[in-house]
Amino acid sequence: MGIGRKNWLVAGSDQRGERIANILTIIETAKLHGLIPEVYLTDVLTRIQDHPADRLEELLPWQWTPMKPLSEAA
Repeated sequence: MGIGRKNWLVAGSDQRGERIANILTIIETAKLHGLIPEVYLTDVLTRIQDHPADRLEELLPWQWTPMKPLSEAA
């Protein structure tokens, strides 16, 4: 654990550390739900700008359905 703590020092600030923690949480949650994080994030980041704000929960890892079939996305 001591190594992990020292690795977080490179974040540079508390705000950056929180941002890194949020990103890693999204990645690990995607993995937990059997998703490939790169495929999930690419799809969500591509779609989020035009996605209706009242339906953002559809993009959460446990509710996400890819726009393209996974065989095409890989």
